[in-house]
Amino acid sequence: MNSSSSIKVVPARYPLRTAGAVVALFVLAIVVQSIAFNPRWEWAVFARWFFDPVILSGVAQTLLLTLLGTVLSLIIGGALALSRLSSSWLLNSLAWGYIWLFRSLPLIVVLIILYNFSYLYERLSIGIPFTDIAFGSFATINVLGQFSTAVVGLTLVQSAYTAEIIRGGFLGVDHGQYEAAAALGLPAWRRTLRIILPQALRTILPAGFNEIISLAKGTAMVYVLAMPELFYTIQMIYNRTQEVIPLLMVGTVWYLAITSVLSLLQHVVERWLARSERRSAVNQEAGKQSQSHQPAPSAPEVIHVPIS
Repeated sequence: MNSSSSIKVVPARYPLRTAGAVVALFVLAIVVQSIAFNPRWEWAVFARWFFDPVILSGVAQTLLLTLLGTVLSLIIGGALALSRLSSSWLLNSLAWGYIWLFRSLPLIVVLIILYNFSYLYERLSIGIPFTDIAFGSFATINVLGQFSTAVVGLTLVQSAYTAEIIRGGFLGVDHGQYEAAAALGLPAWRRTLRIILPQALRTILPAGFNEIISLAKGTAMVYVLAMPELFYTIQMIYNRTQEVIPLLMVGTVWYLAITSVLSLLQHVVERWLARSERRSAVNQEAGKQSQSHQPAPSAPEVIHVPIS
C-alpha cells in the first residue's frame, strides 16, 4: 500500500475567526440599513448639493491650499531638517526653535494671529535691520489677505512637522552609507541627493503622506478666515437652508475622496520605489554572478634565463 495514499490532509479550522467575521458582517448590515433607509439623512438633498458649482469651487480651493501647503512645507521643512543635522550650532538652534514654536501652537491660533497681523504692523518692509535702509515696503493688509494668510499659516505649521519627518528619514540611514558616500569624493549636495535621499525616502514617504492627508483635512481650519474653502462653503449653505446633516455628509464624502486619492498615490509611489529597489538588487546579484563565472587569470609563465 502506498504510504502517500494513507495520508489525509485536513485543512485547519478557525471557528473563532469565522464567528468574528459573521458578527462583523451583521454589524455592518445594521449600520448600512440604518444609514441608507433612514429618511432623516435626506439623501436627496445630499445628491442635489454634491456636484453643485459652489461646492466644487470649495473643493478646488481645498485642493489648491493642500498643494501649495505641501510644496512649500517640503521646501522649508527640508531646509529646516538639513539645518537640524548641520554641525553649525547657530543653524541647529534656529531650526530647533522654529520647530519647537510651530509644533506647540495650534493651527487656528496661527491663522488668527496672521489675519490680524496688520494690527501689529501696518507695513511690512524689506531692508537692513537697525538702519533706515529699506528696499521695499508694503501695506500688511494688502500682503496678508484671506488666501495668502491661509497658505502662510498652513505652511508655517506644516513645515515644522515635515522637518522632523525628513530628519528622521536621514537619521534612519546607516552611518556607513554616509562614510561610503564621502569616500567617493562627491560634493555634499550630490551625496545627499544621489545616495542618502533615495535610502531615506523609504522612511520619509509613509509619514510624509500621512502629514499631507492631515494637511488636506486641516484646511478646514481656515474657515476662521471666512475663506470659501470646502468646509466654510458647506457651513454657509446649511446656515441658510438649515439642512445641516446632508450638507455635512457632502463635505464628509468629498474629504473621503481626497484622502482616498492621496492614499492611492502613496501606494503607487511606494510600489514604484520597492520595484526599483528590487531591480537594483537583482542587477547587483547578476553582476556578482558574472564575476564569479569569469575564469581565473592564469599564472604568468616563468622563463628561466641562463646566466653566463
